[in-house]
Amino acid sequence: MLNKVSVVIPCYNQANFLSEAIQSIVKQTHDNWECFIVDDGSPDNTKIIAEKWCGKDSRIHYLYQENGGLSSARNFGIKNANSEYILTLDADDKYEKTFIEKALKVLDNNSKIGVVSSWVKRFKDDKEIAIIKPNGKTIDDFLFQNACNGTSLFRRKCWVEVGGYDENMKTGYEDWEFYIRVCNSGWQVHVIPESLFFYRQHTFSMRLDAYANHDVAIKKYLYSKHKELYLNNYEKMIEYFLTTISLEKKNNVKIENKIDFKVGSLILKPFRLIKYLFNRYNLK
Repeated sequence: MLNKVSVVIPCYNQANFLSEAIQSIVKQTHDNWECFIVDDGSPDNTKIIAEKWCGKDSRIHYLYQENGGLSSARNFGIKNANSEYILTLDADDKYEKTFIEKALKVLDNNSKIGVVSSWVKRFKDDKEIAIIKPNGKTIDDFLFQNACNGTSLFRRKCWVEVGGYDENMKTGYEDWEFYIRVCNSGWQVHVIPESLFFYRQHTFSMRLDAYANHDVAIKKYLYSKHKELYLNNYEKMIEYFLTTISLEKKNNVKIENKIDFKVGSLILKPFRLIKYLFNRYNLK
């Protein structure tokens, strides 16, 4: 029998897109799945749409919780899951119909791989904006950037081993931090070199808000939480920051007028992070 997959779709004020997300699961070539729509205290008509789908397909289930954020909603859905494979999907995005089938083959063929994702097709109003090609792989690839799409198919035991998503991270990058812990536990991340995931670009989104308004604060939290990991990779950290500074100096003319913009200019950001790390960890 084909492996069963538990799909978790958190939804908060995304009812207008929810049906598209669910349809992308219903159309999967791998049909042994269950789907949990997690209503994260959404004030819109998420419940109405979800329950309609539950009536159409017995594999689809509706869960409700008071608003707790994306990490909390994902964890809640996974706790209710009944399989060894978990697929996360945000309510405004969707998967190409062969993703689950192809991702499971990767996991079945390599016991060291814990997470599978793919290239990302970013779109807006049904028009393609860009193709994003993350590389995945090992912990070294995740130290300073998220080398994987935010939603993915992973072994449930990965989630269990690392304690799930960090529910303290309510403003973004919770997927990156989750992958850091998974990879630091010895698992690898594989990215299928095909555009099998469709990311909907909004004028405002959690991802854009995280980068524009919370980037430094979240990274401080992340670096502090994984202090030992980053201290053990101190030389890589310095190399990363120096490379970043060098690149931004070359673009100085273009960004010098943005020095006071929200979280600080791109030029000052690496210096602030380095200063924080030196002060925080008393590095010499």
